[in-house]
Amino acid sequence: MSGSGPRPDPDTHDEEDDMDRRLTIGEFSRITHLSIRALRRYHEQDLLVPAEVDPVTGYRYYTLAQVRAALTIRRFRELDLPLADLRTYLRAEANGEEAAGRGAQEIVAAHLRRLEDRLGRTQRAARALRELLDPEAARTVSIDVLPAQRVLAVSLDVPPGSDLSWYDTAMRELDAVAGPRPVLPPGGRYEHTLFTEGHGHATVYLPAETPLPPGAPAAVRELYLPERTAAVTTHTGPHDDLDLAYAAAGSYARREGMAAHDLVEEVYLIGPRDTDRPDQWRTLVAWLVEPGATP
Repeated sequence: MSGSGPRPDPDTHDEEDDMDRRLTIGEFSRITHLSIRALRRYHEQDLLVPAEVDPVTGYRYYTLAQVRAALTIRRFRELDLPLADLRTYLRAEANGEEAAGRGAQEIVAAHLRRLEDRLGRTQRAARALRELLDPEAARTVSIDVLPAQRVLAVSLDVPPGSDLSWYDTAMRELDAVAGPRPVLPPGGRYEHTLFTEGHGHATVYLPAETPLPPGAPAAVRELYLPERTAAVTTHTGPHDDLDLAYAAAGSYARREGMAAHDLVEEVYLIGPRDTDRPDQWRTLVAWLVEPGATP
């Protein structure tokens, strides 16, 4: 439209102009698509304090400079960032302190990692549920004889309430003794009570052809595993869903009337030692049974 005078140059826009543009809570709500109720709640939670509150009427006024902060808060709340962490982040952003800013960024990064982990668990649970709801998705189970093996092993009684650090410690000790990566994959033998009661006996092993070297950790010993018969199935993917493989193998053994041992064996054909992509892991689950079943 002609005759309206020169237009302001956007490149010379002054942030102080935003501070001068006082917006009612209704105007600010329309610009941000945040409800008036949400804006009041953000104020009460000390997340987004209005630029001005009329001492007589109590009316809240905002500025354009607060739009970005309002939208940022909304996203963080949608992602369930704890209020205390969000306040820390917002204070650091407002103060512009470098050290505080790094700490705030670490808080946000840690929360995003937790969200990614939770998303991964949700996706895996959804995949498992789809399999359970599909009557055609039965896993293949067969009777097999695991060959006799000479292994280096760490055996221990896992106490109640333990996390998986015992397994990591055992594997580190075995790797330190075994030297170059063995050709055959590692495995573990576990009492059923480890899963049903949360504690039990476990043996983690690495196949080895060389004798136990001098100076090896006291926990590492040589062990001979004889041939053993098992109902076996191979699980593909993260270990969160191993219960599906256990259920398939155990159900098969029960239907066939096989007498089960009190042990189950896992062989990590492809695991965390081989790739950091859980979707590529392959784990053999062997439900040990009395010999005599026809492989």
